[in-house]
Amino acid sequence: MRAAFILCVACIGPAFAADRMLLLDPEVGRVTLGGEGQYWIDPTGSAGIDQVAGPNNIGWRPTSAGMVHRLRPGKALWLRFTLGETDDSQRWWLEVPYSAVDRVTVYAADSASRWIERTAGDTLAVASWPVPHRHPVLPLALTPGSSQEFFVRIENTVSFSAPLVFTSERELLRQEQRTALFLGIYFGLVALSVVLAAATGVWLRDAVFGWYGLAVSLMGLSQAAVTGVAGLHLWPTNPWWNNVSVVALPIAAVAVLLSFLSALVSLPQRSKRLHLLFSVLSAVCLAVAALVLVAEPGMRMRLMVPTVLIAVVSGIAVLAWAAMRGDRHAGWLLMGMLPMGIGASLPMARALGLLSVGFWTTNGMLLGIAVDLPILLMVLGLRAQDRVENTRRIHRFQRIDPATGLVNAQVFQARLARLIARSTRLKQESLVLLIDVVNAEQIRRDFDRRAAEELPLRVASRLLSFAREIDTVARLSEHRFGVLVEGPLVRQEALGTGAKVIARCLMPFEGKPLDWVPQVRVAQGFLPGAGEAQLVVDKLGAMLAMAPADSRRAVFTLGA
Repeated sequence: MRAAFILCVACIGPAFAADRMLLLDPEVGRVTLGGEGQYWIDPTGSAGIDQVAGPNNIGWRPTSAGMVHRLRPGKALWLRFTLGETDDSQRWWLEVPYSAVDRVTVYAADSASRWIERTAGDTLAVASWPVPHRHPVLPLALTPGSSQEFFVRIENTVSFSAPLVFTSERELLRQEQRTALFLGIYFGLVALSVVLAAATGVWLRDAVFGWYGLAVSLMGLSQAAVTGVAGLHLWPTNPWWNNVSVVALPIAAVAVLLSFLSALVSLPQRSKRLHLLFSVLSAVCLAVAALVLVAEPGMRMRLMVPTVLIAVVSGIAVLAWAAMRGDRHAGWLLMGMLPMGIGASLPMARALGLLSVGFWTTNGMLLGIAVDLPILLMVLGLRAQDRVENTRRIHRFQRIDPATGLVNAQVFQARLARLIARSTRLKQESLVLLIDVVNAEQIRRDFDRRAAEELPLRVASRLLSFAREIDTVARLSEHRFGVLVEGPLVRQEALGTGAKVIARCLMPFEGKPLDWVPQVRVAQGFLPGAGEAQLVVDKLGAMLAMAPADSRRAVFTLGA
């Protein structure tokens, strides 16, 4: 069939050279224009289809795969090629896989030799395209057994290097299903990251998570604009914003990213000068993003490329600086930023005309961000864990004495009140003790200040070894401790508790002189029956305060 068709076309005449014809086979499904076509750049952009297609002295040149055409506002790229199809089992489409192209128009003559044109591009509302899509997809009218010559006119403010791909309807559907899966995973990851950041930020009241959520949102919108998803679904009727968002959103995203990185590595605390420089750079990026909105189309890319490049390099440099100074998360952040930086360089190189449009130049930034997002989430998770642990530690410090690890007076008071209520309800006796260390000043005189400071810590250790697991030992002040002994207790046996505490404290300490021992006085009272919690503590404290300094009595029992 293919050979017969080529022979038929060759016999038609020299107007359709067989060596330049591209045969579309449904079994192949996808064909890219290589050397089968010709191109011409209109320096004024004023030539129409009749002038280009008619007899003229246009210097057509052969096309080749991967060509980069240097365009600017006022110029137009023309391509011509001849197509044929082996059968009509599939419809065929011209696909230009570059969503940021300004305008693409396909011309084909009908049976009456009238030119039929179909146009798409981001200077037009996506909703008005012949086939609304992420990038221009234009239908081709072909007749089996005959060839058809097509002309394509392309306008773009920067260089154009996207291939012209001829795709069957079945292959187009298959490609879209694969792309939808890939983009769905990516944008799902973006949405999940934003939701987790927002929830965690509110829970921890940490602004870093807010910066992260905003940065990821803008990066997601940037990729939606670059891939054409935003033009198709978010602003299909706004061609101006569809055209400018491809440039403005990435600049705004890197501006917020700088603020996020600065907060994440605690740059204000590490270096105020560097933090100020980063803040100025972020503000400059936002100013450039605003300037892009009013700049001439030809200037937009010239503004974006150096701005994004400087911002990304600065972010990587600061992360490396923080890592060298011991930031525990900077290394992971640097690992995540590197693929994003490499991915960002590919579309910028394409915009500068250094690389042609392809998978990596189109999706490099998207893949870099996809690698970066899990790493950032992991770092934020570690940060959240640290913050929760720090908060828990702070709350513990509000309840315990940092030097001894014992609960403080506030917790002791609350537990005493509950012990009184429990003893009353169960009709059983419990015991509360206040213990004062009375020879701390003598230890200071006989030994030194450090020995006097160590003495209460040793007392705390002895009290913990004396108490049962169900009892409470607290440090109420520098030289006063409290013990709650849970009931039920036998009064006659419990009366000896104070003496046991004194005996335990008087035991020599290993590695210390024999006269380096704490001398303590104990005031004890049975519960219930001594009043409310604060009244009990006041009564016991008053008993200890009224004891003469030279008294040899060491145990005082409330009510005895």
